[in-house]
Amino acid sequence: MLRLLKIGVFSSMLATSAVHAGVGYLGPAGSWTHQACIDLYGEQALVPYSKDQLFAAFAEGKIDKFCIPVTTSVVGVTPYLDDVLAMNGATIVAEYPKMLGYSMLVKSGTTRDQVKTVLAHPVALEEVKPWLDKEMPSVTRKPAATGGAAAQEVANSSTPDLAAMGPPSAAKIYGLVPLINGIEEGPHNVTRWWVMGHDMPAATGNDKTTLLLSTSDKVFGQGMKSLSPVSDRVLTIYERPSKKTLDSHAYVVELTGHATQEPLKGFLRKHPEFKLLGSYPRKY
Repeated sequence: MLRLLKIGVFSSMLATSAVHAGVGYLGPAGSWTHQACIDLYGEQALVPYSKDQLFAAFAEGKIDKFCIPVTTSVVGVTPYLDDVLAMNGATIVAEYPKMLGYSMLVKSGTTRDQVKTVLAHPVALEEVKPWLDKEMPSVTRKPAATGGAAAQEVANSSTPDLAAMGPPSAAKIYGLVPLINGIEEGPHNVTRWWVMGHDMPAATGNDKTTLLLSTSDKVFGQGMKSLSPVSDRVLTIYERPSKKTLDSHAYVVELTGHATQEPLKGFLRKHPEFKLLGSYPRKY
């Protein structure tokens, strides 16, 4: 009995450890975020969640990290960026840019002429819009929660008139067929994910730091002027609504360098108005 109890406790510890070692992503499986996680971490210990579940799972310690798309070359910031900026106790530990090439996924036997409705995430619909406008202008475009959800709906459909836009890997997951591949593939169609975690990675010599400055429009210029010692190292600035007043905003400022090294280390010490979101290896 004691041996059985020990085995049970040990198994429970392993299960708990496996959960805490997990990496969360926007599910269900078959989304581009799922594919990004596979690229980064392999197929083990990946846990699918809805958006709200994903943020809650991280806050509750059910997962150690999660992957979330934050910017794209086609539409700019994604609908998830503001949710990330509102988080407490999370650090950007990695970025991952990926050039996308969509596949039109259908049930086996479906022909192009049969497709009447295309399902995809709203951002994906914008990214494939030039191709659809030219090649299939008459199809109905229907938004889905994720690319995985779109593929799942096509797989569960009783009719052959639906298609999903997503990664080719979703075809295998849901038993679908890629009718057309490489849609809008190219350097003009790049999505960047952040991996959110707890522990800032050490400097590598080729790093990026992301800061958040929340300020009124009146003094925004002063805040940016304080960056003058490192102003030649600013990479991007994204303006976000403050959700407080019309004349105040939050600015995501990205710089080269690492927060533990000069000149950023000294800058952050002198300017606490800049919130450190993370320092991580630069990939884009």
